Amino acid sequence: MGFFEKLKQGMNKTKASLDQKINNVFSNFRKVDEDFLEELEEALIMSDIGMETSVKIINNLRTKIRKDKIQDEEEVRKALREEMQEILDSADKNLHLETKPSVILVIGVNGVGKTTSIGKIANRLAKDGKKVVVAAADTFRAAAVEQLEIWANRAGADIVKREEGVDPASVVYDAIKITKEKEADILIVDTAGRLHNKKYLMDELNKIQKVINKEMPDSDKEVLLVIDGTTGQNAISQVKAFKEEADITGLVLTKLDGTAKGGVVIGIVEENKIPVKFIGVGEQIDDMEVFNSEDFVKAII
Repeated sequence: MGFFEKLKQGMNKTKASLDQKINNVFSNFRKVDEDFLEELEEALIMSDIGMETSVKIINNLRTKIRKDKIQDEEEVRKALREEMQEILDSADKNLHLETKPSVILVIGVNGVGKTTSIGKIANRLAKDGKKVVVAAADTFRAAAVEQLEIWANRAGADIVKREEGVDPASVVYDAIKITKEKEADILIVDTAGRLHNKKYLMDELNKIQKVINKEMPDSDKEVLLVIDGTTGQNAISQVKAFKEEADITGLVLTKLDGTAKGGVVIGIVEENKIPVKFIGVGEQIDDMEVFNSEDFVKAII
């Protein structure tokens, strides 16, 4: 099964949610007028895309309809998809890891699929011929280190770990040293699942970032925030909280195989100007792909 088919199959609930609301608007389609556009805007808002982003989409759609004199129902759908795709393409989706070594810092709250995402990304990089080291810097949960080790082994990546409770920044320091000794291409750093109201955990994140910046000053760095597609509007608050502590370069979108709230990602990208760089659908190690906005929009509308 190709990735688009996996994505489409996995996002059936999101598609049903968005499509149903939009189809309800189109089912009463008579002509493209203000009443129709207002109903469409409401459908987008109700699909977790968010108020500001939905208003922007409809305003742009209104302009396009007038400019191109669109009256056909299918042409309106096409224009709507184009507006969504334009938002998702507004930020740079490419990974920038040209230096050797480069580093990927992975952050996010517990339960979003952070550890499995690291394993899947490590697997992709290894398949591209990269030598990968993984730092198990979530030292607050023994289970997190064990799980990460399983995924690292599957991906063929080296792992640097220490006993539970060790200072996470010291694990990162050791991992950087080993990455250089092994002449590895990429270091991926796991971090403790942290919430904005857990100040000591955010302080640990800052310490880790300082170590990376000091020991790898000239290395390319990606900071990827993992968000769970099932959390809807709650994902927006997570992005805002982590933005205060880290210079996020991209998002990893997970668990879309069981959600009716996938529309929220459009609002997140628009409001924060942070691109989705990876998308995961499924539990297998190969179920992680570089984000493709065209496929994503097609899968939900």
